[in-house]
Amino acid sequence: MSRTIIDYYFSSVSPWNYLASVRFRHLAERHKAGIRLFVMDLGLVFPETGGLPLPKRAPQRQAYRLQELSRFSRYLDVPLVLQPASFPPSSGLGNLVVMAAREGGGTDRALQVSEILFSQLWAEDRDIGSPAVVTSALDNAGLPGAQLVADARANEDRYLQLIADDSRRAVDANIFGAPSFVVDDQVFWGQDRLDLLDWYLTSRAREQRPES
Repeated sequence: MSRTIIDYYFSSVSPWNYLASVRFRHLAERHKAGIRLFVMDLGLVFPETGGLPLPKRAPQRQAYRLQELSRFSRYLDVPLVLQPASFPPSSGLGNLVVMAAREGGGTDRALQVSEILFSQLWAEDRDIGSPAVVTSALDNAGLPGAQLVADARANEDRYLQLIADDSRRAVDANIFGAPSFVVDDQVFWGQDRLDLLDWYLTSRAREQRPES
């Protein structure tokens, strides 16, 4: 039986992605599934898929978003600053550093970096658009923060193109938000669909198991 591969469509600034990140990694580990990480710029995805940036959404939707974030933070016992002072971040450095980590160290390194950046923004209320913040956070986690930030800045044009390519791939795969997970052309959108993804992978493995 071939190894299951999950396409993971990611945004470094999404609170829903933050709530999903560690749980998704553990889910993939339980199922012994591989992960292909695609870094999206939601500013490129939303216009083609009917999404709106947060400030342009109706007040009712913005209010519900805050209620849901608060509920899920308590339900999952995950710390969350509902309205970070640095949201949106001062630059797109977060996505660039994750891309630098993916290109230089592979998916596992990129996932590690992404979880650190999520925690900085959504738990610590720090600006992940700041090179100093990102460098310090990665260094404190034992990663080469200065190297990754320097890589991201030196290769910004190339990484922006890779992010644009990933964003185009997302649209073509019927992705419209983060986080999204795809297996067998089945799209699972949102951190609250991880249970369904778990169920699907369990069912898939059972169906593929050879008869004794």
